[in-house]
Amino acid sequence: MKRIFHIDLDAFFVEVERARDPSLRGKPVVVGGEANSRGVVTCASYEARPFGLRAGMPLTQAYRLCPQAVYLTGRYERYADVSHRFHNLLASYTPFVEPLGMDEAFLDMTGFESLYGPPRLVAEEMKRRVGRDLDLTASIGVASSKVTAKVASEYGKPDGLVEVGHGMDARFLAPMPIRDLPGVGEKTAATLAKLFRVKSVGDLAGVSPAALRRAFGAWGDLLHLWAKGEDHSPVHGPEPPKSIGRETTFHRDTADLSFLLSTLRYLAERVAAQLRREGKMTRCVSARARFSDFQTVSHQRALARPLSHDDGVYRAGADILLRILRERKQQVRLIGITVSDLSPQATQPALFRQEDDKFVELSAVMDRVRERHGFGSIQTGRTFLLSGRFPMDRRGYLLKTASLSR
Repeated sequence: MKRIFHIDLDAFFVEVERARDPSLRGKPVVVGGEANSRGVVTCASYEARPFGLRAGMPLTQAYRLCPQAVYLTGRYERYADVSHRFHNLLASYTPFVEPLGMDEAFLDMTGFESLYGPPRLVAEEMKRRVGRDLDLTASIGVASSKVTAKVASEYGKPDGLVEVGHGMDARFLAPMPIRDLPGVGEKTAATLAKLFRVKSVGDLAGVSPAALRRAFGAWGDLLHLWAKGEDHSPVHGPEPPKSIGRETTFHRDTADLSFLLSTLRYLAERVAAQLRREGKMTRCVSARARFSDFQTVSHQRALARPLSHDDGVYRAGADILLRILRERKQQVRLIGITVSDLSPQATQPALFRQEDDKFVELSAVMDRVRERHGFGSIQTGRTFLLSGRFPMDRRGYLLKTASLSR
């Protein structure tokens, strides 16, 4: 019988900060930005949630609800490092690990009883290792399907362990509110209540599959299976990224073109550096700007040939951004750049030297220097203009980014 684990680190960003600063323990803590600043809550501690704070809430609203909380900007690299260690820990138990983000994953532990013993004992050991090695807490759900395991881990939060016995998935799910089922948002829940008077997962399991199919199409078939705790999708490894992007929100709206292009250059360098680390090239660059009225405009450009060097990514992004700024003459709140249509890095050299080969060689040299001395050890003339605008550490400029994507 299948034994699927869903493991989720509790209040991940907050707990990483608490591991660095134990004085934060027991206090309401918000990661996402400074108190009452622009941007949104990325993570709220369990102590902050009774005040109504939640991920995605504007920080200004969060501050009105809970001014006594500790507000932290957060650092993506810090969380990425802990996330890498977390996923390596999971991979030491089974090769069948499906990451769902930085702080959660499915594991297929079917058939590993002869190595580790009963699934519950394995889950308890995982939780102990997460506490000992990462100084974090995790909640784990164990069940016969992915959907039930995920609901079980949420049910046990924080720091919980819930095991659903073989053949008990439907019975475990039946009393749960319909919103607890993965993928059921406010709109779907309202439609189910209106059409079928569905309030619980058990109610949903009793609705005719044909009726659900008429209302929701193929999604209706999946809803009916999940309501019964049936999920036949396998645990599969991580998929290669389809795009790589960076964005930043400015502390104040700005129309300073030189500053905007300098910031875009820095974001492009971060994107291109990640492209090269992952051995990828891009055939498409997109750029976006959000204006003071909160309207966002984005465009993309297909490239004549795949590339991965800083200058190529920046030039394409800058051309797009300039076009956007010509379309709307307003102050800018946010800019971002993304590369997509990714392909493996070319390994066979071209017969004739290409025009941008010098940029490829220069980028490779810069990567080696930055790996040894820090990203901020080399700057172009344009990014050097940011030195008075943003603080910097060894990893580069500390930009404000609600998404923590830097």
